[in-house]
Amino acid sequence: MIKHCFKIIAVVLLGVSAMSIAQAQEEPPFIGGDYWEVTGIKIADGAGLKYARWLAGEWRKNSEFAKSEGWIKDFIVISNVHPRADEPDLYLIRVFENMATVAEGEERREKYMAWAKKSMDKMAAESGNRAEYRTVMSTSLLQHMKFRD
Repeated sequence: MIKHCFKIIAVVLLGVSAMSIAQAQEEPPFIGGDYWEVTGIKIADGAGLKYARWLAGEWRKNSEFAKSEGWIKDFIVISNVHPRADEPDLYLIRVFENMATVAEGEERREKYMAWAKKSMDKMAAESGNRAEYRTVMSTSLLQHMKFRD
């Protein structure tokens, strides 16, 4: 009788462990992490210092505001040390946890406009002026994939 009970317990334990293994195999090996918005920038010859000053001033100030509001987690400038002719010179990176909903996006826009104290026309003109010395080559949205374990 005791042997029979031990056999039943062993079979039950084996079944439970097999179910746990099967469930573990059903989960993907990665879990989604932060999003990285990566913008590739080509700088016109002789305009590196001018663009660097804009990045260190206006772009950084705007990014610090977005970070202080919790809209982004980080922002980074990466230099392509040996760019080929068809590659960006710089990569501007903004890291954030979640995509904003439409309502959140509208709320952020209103908050940013109040903070920036600039009209949409003024900001569009400033962006157009930067086109004289830099070209946006690409923008990619990447997601950090973290190992589940």
